[in-house]
Amino acid sequence: MSANMSLVKNEMPIQKAEIRNKNFQEVTLGYTKEQAIEEAKRCLNCKNKLCVTGCPVQIDIPAFIKEVADGKFETAYQVITLASSLPAVCGRVCPQETQCEEICVRGIKGEAVAIGRLERFVADYHNAHCNEKVVKPESNGHKVAVVGSGPSGLACAGDLAKKGYEVTVFEALHLAGGVLVYGIPEFRLPKAIVQKEIATLTDLGVDIQTNMVIGKTISIDELMKDEGYEAVFIGSGAGLPRFMNIKGENLKGVYSANEFLTRINLMKAYQDNTTTPIHKGSKVAVVGGGNVAMDAARCAKRLGAEVTIIYRRTEKELPARLEEVEHAKEEGIKFMFLTNPLQIEGQEDGWAKSIICQEMTLGEADASGRQMPIPLPDSEFIVEANCVIMSIGTSPNPLIKDTTEGLAIQKWGGIITEEETGLTSRRGVYAGGDAVTGAATVILAMGAGKNAAAAIDRFLIG
Repeated sequence: MSANMSLVKNEMPIQKAEIRNKNFQEVTLGYTKEQAIEEAKRCLNCKNKLCVTGCPVQIDIPAFIKEVADGKFETAYQVITLASSLPAVCGRVCPQETQCEEICVRGIKGEAVAIGRLERFVADYHNAHCNEKVVKPESNGHKVAVVGSGPSGLACAGDLAKKGYEVTVFEALHLAGGVLVYGIPEFRLPKAIVQKEIATLTDLGVDIQTNMVIGKTISIDELMKDEGYEAVFIGSGAGLPRFMNIKGENLKGVYSANEFLTRINLMKAYQDNTTTPIHKGSKVAVVGGGNVAMDAARCAKRLGAEVTIIYRRTEKELPARLEEVEHAKEEGIKFMFLTNPLQIEGQEDGWAKSIICQEMTLGEADASGRQMPIPLPDSEFIVEANCVIMSIGTSPNPLIKDTTEGLAIQKWGGIITEEETGLTSRRGVYAGGDAVTGAATVILAMGAGKNAAAAIDRFLIG
C-alpha cells in the first residue's frame, strides 16, 4: 500500500453556507469510502504514537486508521470502541485540532491527518451497515448508580456495563443524552446519532431512567442506603447559567444560552408545528465567544434573524473552535470585538430593544494568561437587539451538593475529587465532567467518566 504524502487533508464535503443557514440539517456531510481510505493513507503509523497521548480516552489512533486504509471499516470500529463509547459523537464534536491532531507528525510540514473525520466515518459506516446488537456481559452482581446521562455519565456507564456491573443511569430530563441533546444543535450533532449510541449502551444492559431529578426525586444518600447501590458516579454537568448582572437582563427576549439552546434542540422550537415556540427576534445579539455562543448564534440565524456576536476581547482570544467561528462567519453572522454590554434597554411593553455597549482595549495578562479587557472612557454606543442571548458560562447546579451529606465542594460550585480517580470526599461516591471542572469539552468529560469507572471497578472488585 502506497502512502499518501499530500500535505493537506482530504476536504470534507459540506452544505453551502447560503443553504445551510436556513436549515437545521447537518452542516458537514462526511467522507465517502474513497475519501476515507485516501485520508487514512496519510497516516505514517508512527511507532511512537504521539496522537494517542493527546486523546483523553486513549483510542489507538494509528491502529484504527490502518484498518481504514485497508478498507476494513468494521475492524476499525472495533478498535475505536475498545476505548470510546461514543465514536460517532466524538468524531463530530471533539476539538481534535487541540488534542490528537495538534501533535500529529504530519502536522509538522503540512496539515495533520484528519483523525476526527475518520473516526466519524468509521462510526457512521458501522451504524449504516451493522445490525448486530452487542452482547450483554454476564452480571458480576454489583450495582452502580450514575447521575446524569451526558458524556461523562455515558462513558462511565458503558465501561462498567462491559465489565458486568448492573448500571442504572438517572437522567433529570425526559430524554437521555445530557448536553449532547439539549446543548449541541442538530446541524452539528444529529440527535438520531446520539440515540443510536445510547441504544448500544442499553443493549449492554445499562438501565436509563428519565425524569429522575437526583436530590428531589431521590437523593444520593437514599440510593446507597435504601436502594443497594454500592457506588455512585455524579456526572450531572454544569447547567446553571451565569449572567452579567446588568440592568435589563430580566426583560422579555433576554435568554441564557442554556435556555435558548434547550428550547431549540430538545424541544424543537425551530419547527413550525412545535408546541413550545420560542421568540424569534429579528435582531439578535449573542454575548460571549465560546462554542456555546457560536451554537446559539447559528441557531438564531437559522430562525431568520440578523445576528451579531459581542465579545469583549479580540478575535485572537476567541475560545470557540476555529471551525465553528469560520462556519459562523460563512453563514452571515457578524462579530463585534472589544465590546462589552453595560445595560439592556427595553420598550414600554417590556421587550428588549437595544444594548448600551462600551468599547474595550486589552491590558495586562490575567491568571489564565489572557490579556484583561479594559474599558475605554467615553466610548459608549448602542446596538439594536430585540433578542439578547447571554453565553458567558455555566456552573454546576447546587441541588446535588445541597442534598448530599459530606460532599466537599469548590467555592464556585464544582465537586472536589481526586484527579486520577474522580473519588469525592464521600466513600463510594465519584464524580467527573462539568460537575467537577465547570463547562469543558465532551471528550474531557468522557475521559473523566472512564477514569472513574476504572476506579469504581478497583473499589468494588479489584
